[in-house]
Amino acid sequence: MTDPTDSYVLHVSGLRKEFGDVVAVDDVDLELAPGGSLAVVGESGSGKTTAARMIAGLERPTAGTVRLAGHERTRPPRRTAERRRAARDVQLVFQDPYASLDRRQRVRDCLAEVVALHTDLRGSALDRRVADHLDQVGLDERQAGALPGALSGGQRQRVAIARALAVQPKVLVLDEAVAALDVSVQAQILTLLREIREQTPVAYLFITHDLGIVRHVCDDIVVMRGGRIVERGPVRSVLTAPSHAYTRTLLDSVPRPGWKPTRRTAAPVT
Repeated sequence: MTDPTDSYVLHVSGLRKEFGDVVAVDDVDLELAPGGSLAVVGESGSGKTTAARMIAGLERPTAGTVRLAGHERTRPPRRTAERRRAARDVQLVFQDPYASLDRRQRVRDCLAEVVALHTDLRGSALDRRVADHLDQVGLDERQAGALPGALSGGQRQRVAIARALAVQPKVLVLDEAVAALDVSVQAQILTLLREIREQTPVAYLFITHDLGIVRHVCDDIVVMRGGRIVERGPVRSVLTAPSHAYTRTLLDSVPRPGWKPTRRTAAPVT
């Protein structure tokens, strides 16, 4: 009999993570359809990143199950072959790409290493695949030959996205992937992610604290607070008519057009 959860590329049930006496994630259920895009939103400490790390296989759940592309992925893989298979199911893009890139490795070599590891391509065929991935994220020949330290923050994030997509994963987990970028660069990366989603079958799990950006990339949303999901639904419905007070608080914190920060005047010294 076919498992009904296999119709989802990602199915998470009863996910829980304890760190000693602290419950970081409590009874979280998530579903992500092939090619879909789900935002997991919450403030720092809400449990969203811990949940993402368990889904990506970087943390072992205390309880619950994770199924990716029809395969049980609750326990982090141990063998090399298992890790490679898991990598083809899910890849993770971090907030700080510089920390995850080899600073001594040129961009082209970084991608070539990943493609060679997960495919049988070699020689000119490998070079063409690498060039295709670089073109997909808007990087040119000059940037392909550069070291990460010579690139801007936005360019480094493009490299991280290209490296993750080079594995051709079913799910791309984006953990605060635009949080460290300037607003104009954020817009460029969000546009890039939207275009990639239109061109490929990859599904996005978009982890963020910023409700202001999810409508540009995501179809559905879950809101987390204190390790639990407090609201879920289509992005348009949740952002226009939130049912939970916490979601309304998050929406109220999003800067509106024309908003300008004000500087507090220091009290006079007496």
